[in-house]
Amino acid sequence: MTRPTTSLHGLEVDAEFATFIADRVLPGTGVAPDAFWQGYAALLDNFGAENRALLDRRAELQARIDAWHKGRGNQPWDAAAYRAFLTEIGYLTPEPAPFTIDNGSVDPEIATLAGPQLVVPVSNARFALNAANARWGSLYDALYGSDVMGPVPSGGFDAARRDAVVARAAEVLDQALPLLAGSHAGVEAYGADDQGLVATVAGQPVRLADPDAYVGTRVDGEDTAYVLVHNGLHVELVINPGHPIGAASASGLRDVVMEAALSAIQDCEDSVAAVDAPDKIGVYANWLGLMRGDLEESFDKGGKTMTRRLNPDRAVTRPDGTTVTLQGRALLLVRNVGHLMTTEVIRKDGQPTPEGLMDAMVTVACAMHDLTKTDGPRNSRAGAVYVVKPKMHGPDEAAFADRVFAHVEAVLGLPANTVKLGLMDEERRTSANLAACIHALRHRLFFINTGFLDRTGDEIHTSMQAGAFLGRDAMKTAPWLAAYEDRNVLIGLAAGLKGRAQIGKGMWAKPDALAEMLEAKIGHPKSGASTAWVPSPTAATLHALHYHVVDVAARQDELEGRPIPDLDLLLTPALAEAPLPEDKVARELDNSAQGILGYVVRWVDQGIGCSKVPDIDDVQLMEDRATCRISAQYLANWLAHGVVSTERVEEALRRMAAKVDAQNAGDPAYRPMAPGFDGPAFLAARDLVLTGADQPSGYTEPALHARRAEAKALQAR
Repeated sequence: MTRPTTSLHGLEVDAEFATFIADRVLPGTGVAPDAFWQGYAALLDNFGAENRALLDRRAELQARIDAWHKGRGNQPWDAAAYRAFLTEIGYLTPEPAPFTIDNGSVDPEIATLAGPQLVVPVSNARFALNAANARWGSLYDALYGSDVMGPVPSGGFDAARRDAVVARAAEVLDQALPLLAGSHAGVEAYGADDQGLVATVAGQPVRLADPDAYVGTRVDGEDTAYVLVHNGLHVELVINPGHPIGAASASGLRDVVMEAALSAIQDCEDSVAAVDAPDKIGVYANWLGLMRGDLEESFDKGGKTMTRRLNPDRAVTRPDGTTVTLQGRALLLVRNVGHLMTTEVIRKDGQPTPEGLMDAMVTVACAMHDLTKTDGPRNSRAGAVYVVKPKMHGPDEAAFADRVFAHVEAVLGLPANTVKLGLMDEERRTSANLAACIHALRHRLFFINTGFLDRTGDEIHTSMQAGAFLGRDAMKTAPWLAAYEDRNVLIGLAAGLKGRAQIGKGMWAKPDALAEMLEAKIGHPKSGASTAWVPSPTAATLHALHYHVVDVAARQDELEGRPIPDLDLLLTPALAEAPLPEDKVARELDNSAQGILGYVVRWVDQGIGCSKVPDIDDVQLMEDRATCRISAQYLANWLAHGVVSTERVEEALRRMAAKVDAQNAGDPAYRPMAPGFDGPAFLAARDLVLTGADQPSGYTEPALHARRAEAKALQAR
C-alpha cells in the first residue's frame, strides 16, 4: 500500500514521518523544520553517493578475496602470502603513528568508571525504561530470583533460600567492603556518625576497613540506606526493621542495592525489527521520550495497572551535612544502523536513501532535548550525545562516519564533536585495521567494543571460499578469536582509551543461566575491559559483582605496553583440516536450522527483533540478527564446500520448522510454518541459508526486511 508523501527540498518524505519530525522532534531544539530538511537534503547530496561507493568497495574486496582462495585450491595455508595479498588490494592499510585519542568532554561512566552495560531494543518502551532504571539493582532479588542460588523457586516464599541469599550477600560485602573486625554476617546493627559507618558486632562498634568507602545516608520512606563506594561503584545497605526481610535480620538489613548498569545502549539496530515509516517513528519516539525524560509505559501485572517511568536521581547526605547527587539512571547511548540498508521513508530521485544517514540526523536531533535541559535529571552531564555505530568495515568507513556526524552537528547547530561515536569492532576489516579506525575517530571516539557474534559471522563470510569452517565449539577456541579479543584491549590502551573511553566486551547470550555467567563473565574485567554487555537488569546487578572483585583501572595498568598479538593469528581462518565427523555435522545442521527459524519467525511475523528463543535442547538463548548471521553463514559455508547438500538443508529446515512450531504452541500470535512451508517467515530462513554466500557481508537485513514487509502486507489484507 502506497503511503502519502510530502516534498521537502527535493526529497519525497513519508507524510506521517515529516509530521513527527515537525511536531514532536524539533520543537524545543531551536531547529526549524525547513532548516532540518534543507540540511538533510545536503547530507544526502554530500554523502549518499559516497555511502554507495563504500558498499561497492566492500563487494570488490570480497570478490577479490574469494577469487584468491579459489585460485589456491587445496594448497597449505600461507599466512605471509595472504597478508601480502590483503595489503596489495588495500584491505590492510598502513598503521598510524603512535597517537592518543582526544575526545573532549565525556561522562565518568564512559571515561573512568567500570561496570556493566545493558543493550535493549528501544522499540520496546518497557524494556527501554527497565534498562535506563537498571543503574541500581537489588542484590537480594537478583540472587533469590536467578539460578545463582540453585533452581528458581516455583512455589511460595522460601525462607531457607532467603537465608542463603542473605549469607551470600554478606560474603560479597566482606570481600568488597570489609569491616575492621568480624563479618557483615554477624552485624547486629548499622549506624553512622560524622566519622562514617558504624557496625555493631558482638556488642562492639566496628568501622569499615576503608573509612573512605562511606559516602553518606539516604532516606526513602521507611528505608534508611547507608551508601558505600568501592572501585567507583556504589552499594547501599538498606535498613528497615519493619520490612519482612529486615525483620528477619538482627541488623534490620532488608536489602543490599548495587550500582549496576552504568550505561545502556538503546538499540535501533540488531535487536529491532523496523522496516517502514511507522516502525521507525516508534523507534525514534521512544528515544525522544528518553531524552526528554517523559517516556512512560503502562502495563498489566497481576491484574493491576503498572506504569514505568524514569527513576529520579538519588540525594545522599554526607557526614558533614552536605548533599551529593548520584545518578538514578544508566547513561543512555543509542545504536544507529550501519551503512548497508536503505529506507523508503525518505526517497531522493525516486530511490530509497541510506537508513544510516536518517538515523544519524534524527537520533541526534532527539538527543538535543537532553542537551538543552536547564533543570531536572540529565542524561549526559558532559553535554555529549553517544551514538554507537555498528558494522563499519575499515578506516575509510570510520572516517566517513566522522564526517557525517560533523555535518549533522553543523545542521543542528551543535559544537563540533558533541556527538561521540562508539566503534563496534565486529567486522574483520575493522579488526585488522583497528588502530587506523580509532585514529579516524580520535576526536569523538567514546568506546570500542568486541561484537564477537557479528565478528564470527564476518569471519566466515570473508573466508567463505577458503574451505569448510570448524563447528561452533571449536571456533570458540580458535586462535583468531583470542587474538581478536586481546588485540582490541591492547590496541585501545595503546591509543590512550584508559581514562578517556570505554573498552568493551560482548553479550552473555544465556539470560537464564546466570550462575554460569557469574563463573565465566569475570573474564571480561580481567581482560582489561571496562564494560561488558548483559541481557537484563538482573544480569547487570550480578555482573556488577565482578567489578568489585577486579579493579579494572589497575588491570589496565598491568596490561598497558604488552605486545599486541600478531596480525597473522587474527587473519588465519579456523578451517577444518579433515572431514568433519558426521555426528557433529548433523547436530550443527539441526541446531543452526532451528536457531534461524526460531528467531526469524518472530522477526518476520511479529516484528520482534530480539527475544529469548529456545534452542534445539529447549534452552532459552538471547537471539538477535548477529546470532542469526552466524548460523546462516555456517550453513552457507558448509553448502559451498559440500559438507551438506541443498536437499539436506531443505529437509532440516522443514523438520526444525515443525519443532519451532511446537515450541511456540502457547503463543496466540504465532503463525505455524508447517505444513505449508511457504509463508514469509520460513522463506526468509531459507533465503538466509541458500543465498548466504551472496548476501552483502553475510548480513541478514536484506532478506529479513523484504520478508517482513511482505508479511505486513499480507496481514494488512
